[in-house]
Amino acid sequence: MIQIAIIGASGRMGQELLALAHEHGFEVSGGVGRSATPGANFKLVDHVSKLDPKKTKLVIDFSLPELTPDVLSWCANEKVPLVSGVTGLTAELKSQLAKAAQSTPILWAPNMSLGVAVLSRMLNELKHLHGFEFQIEELHHSRKKDKPSGTALFLQEKMEAAIGEKAPEPLAIRGGGIFGIHRVWAMGEEETITLEHNAMNRRVFARGAMKAAQWLITQKPALYTINDMLGHEA
Repeated sequence: MIQIAIIGASGRMGQELLALAHEHGFEVSGGVGRSATPGANFKLVDHVSKLDPKKTKLVIDFSLPELTPDVLSWCANEKVPLVSGVTGLTAELKSQLAKAAQSTPILWAPNMSLGVAVLSRMLNELKHLHGFEFQIEELHHSRKKDKPSGTALFLQEKMEAAIGEKAPEPLAIRGGGIFGIHRVWAMGEEETITLEHNAMNRRVFARGAMKAAQWLITQKPALYTINDMLGHEA
């Protein structure tokens, strides 16, 4: 078993990661969180600097952007690979990601779903649609803070690269307990194309993160994406 630590271990995503770790060949040996983690048999600490590097071969982070600088610093200094699914990163934090990745392998994705990664690849085909208008729409639960979502902004970047022009800002809707729905609209005068990804639970993101961790543990220092992993497997 490969020993890993989870940042945000006491949160909802932390619980999903904990549930999937063993079947993916990982032992959770440490975690960073605010409160006790039900069923956990590892030490929970309140800061990444208190993790034991000798018992941490990889870190998975689904916490908050304000924790990212310390997580990056620790992983870079200890040469521990990092899988980060933190959303709402500023340009400065993304720059820090790239710098830390010079010292240790880092895979960052605003959405760990393999389906979203495939959807992002499909957007390249929109380059064939001339005279169309494009719009991204995203729906999430009312507790989600970033708006538009990191996934919507990621898809927007891919879409604009394909069509060669700027598109309207993604439409963001918040309500209920929706895990995550992302739609890409391509609208012509005589036809419309809609691409949609619907996350039915949080486990899909945790499973993607575990798959990313399995791949990243053998990679050289660099900043990777889910698409890098998929491209490697192709």
